[in-house]
Amino acid sequence: MLNNQAERLERGISLLPVDLQKLFRADWDQHQQLFEDMPDVLDGDQDWLQALAVVWCCSDFCALTIQRRPEIFHDLLQSGDLYRSYSGVDIDQRMQSLEFEDEATLKTALRRFRQREMLRIAWRDLAGWAGLDEVLSTLSALADACVNVGLSYAYQQACEKYGQPIGSESGKVVSMVVLAVGKLGGHELNFSSDIDLIFYYEEAGETDSQSPLSNHEFFLHVSRSLISILNESTKDGFVFRVDMRLRPNGDSGPLALNFDAAELYYQTQGREWERYAMIKARPVAGDLRAGKALLEMLRPFVYRKYIDYGVVESIRDLKKQIEDELRRKGVENNIKLGPGGIREIEFTAQAMQLIRGGRKESLQQPSLLTVLPLLAQLDCLTGTAV
Repeated sequence: MLNNQAERLERGISLLPVDLQKLFRADWDQHQQLFEDMPDVLDGDQDWLQALAVVWCCSDFCALTIQRRPEIFHDLLQSGDLYRSYSGVDIDQRMQSLEFEDEATLKTALRRFRQREMLRIAWRDLAGWAGLDEVLSTLSALADACVNVGLSYAYQQACEKYGQPIGSESGKVVSMVVLAVGKLGGHELNFSSDIDLIFYYEEAGETDSQSPLSNHEFFLHVSRSLISILNESTKDGFVFRVDMRLRPNGDSGPLALNFDAAELYYQTQGREWERYAMIKARPVAGDLRAGKALLEMLRPFVYRKYIDYGVVESIRDLKKQIEDELRRKGVENNIKLGPGGIREIEFTAQAMQLIRGGRKESLQQPSLLTVLPLLAQLDCLTGTAV
């Protein structure tokens, strides 16, 4: 290592507490050879060598990824991508370059793409090169892109095997719609988040093959394949853990519903917690136009034009159930789940959206970080509370 490189590394080490300095130096003695051939690329004030010690000690994921697959970090430096802030379009374009031949090679390609991007995003976060908005939006864009590629492959393979699904009324080919709810729906995915998804398709009907399947059966095949592509743990890990429990009827419900069945369900059986969940709904893959039409169809279920005082009682009951569950698990002081924690902040904002969103259309959006200042502007919460 050249003198100026050693000086830059030492500047980074000096930022660590003494115990972590010792830990890093011990690791450095074992792994220094990994960095001997790394491109020494800088970008203004952003210096990978100066950031190395902090990132290495603060993230086991980053350290282990570099140890196991140093070529990923080499490529991030050589390409300059480590220093770049990506948009969703940038990730989509990079995703188009994935090479795969079948489902097995697609799973490998997606998992390795995720490793590269997770390392890049985590490094930028821990090095202080990216703000919270960039980190959350880029993680969400990464998940969107992975779901899109997985769905495209699963749908194409199902069409080749079973024929194209045709709507019984329109006579047109029917596509799938993937809605994200939860943190992904709000563009606020974090590093450890599952992705909460719900699958729909526009019309009932059947495939145009000699042995036709109902559209229901067709989209069940697509759904299972997509979940496997994303969720299955292989030697390269998983892409994202998929949680389908927020779909109509939860674990006991079908993996995919047509629009008419979805509308009937929410009109006749939809519960308050499902209104709460659907605040975060966002089309992320498949037929996005149809997804927006579906959300418009369901808007009266989520947001009501009048102030429904019955929903206030329902929200109180839901809040009490959550608190009882926390006490049962003994996690009242948990920073995420306990009083004043992240979950309670989300709950408060979404409760206000349910109560006021029917009359205040500006509140009808999935992002918590966008909604919080609006609640203060509209006097739903005090500025101090926000």
